[in-house]
Amino acid sequence: MISDTKQKAIEDFVNARLTGSDDVFLVEVKVIPGNNIKVFIDADNGVTIDKCIKINRALYNRIEESDLFPNNDFSLEVSSPGVDEPLKLHRQYKKNIGRTVEVTMNDETKKEGKLTGVNDEEIIIEEKTGQGKKAVIKTTNILFNQVKHTKVLVTF
Repeated sequence: MISDTKQKAIEDFVNARLTGSDDVFLVEVKVIPGNNIKVFIDADNGVTIDKCIKINRALYNRIEESDLFPNNDFSLEVSSPGVDEPLKLHRQYKKNIGRTVEVTMNDETKKEGKLTGVNDEEIIIEEKTGQGKKAVIKTTNILFNQVKHTKVLVTF
C-alpha cells in the first residue's frame, strides 16, 4: 500500500502541473497494488485525450525524477472519470447542471431527475413522475450530507 506521503506528493505534482489551467482540475489519485497510479482529471468543458497525454508525460517525468518509487517501478494512467464513476467534487456537480442524475441517499433510497442547481449546502433536482399530460415535475432540494453518491445518467 502506498504511503500517505507518496499519495500527497503525487497529488501535489498533478496540482502543480494544472496550475494556470482554469478549466482542468484533479478529481482523484488512486494507487493500486503494484504501484499502478491512476490519476483522474476533469474539466469544465470536458477532457480531451491530448490533455490526458500531455499531463501523463509531464507527470511521469516528475515522478521518475522524484525517486518516489525505487527503480522507477510504477505505471501511470491519466484519464477522466468514467461515466460509471460518482461525482466527487462540488465543481463536478456544477459542470453537470442540466443533465439527468441518480442520487443515492444515505438510507439507500434513490432519486432521479435533472440536476438544475447546486450551492455549497445542496443540490437541486427536478423529478418527473407520470407520463404525458399526467406528468408532474417536482423540485427537490437535497443536502450534501444526505447524499451517499451521485451518478450522471447517460440518456439517449
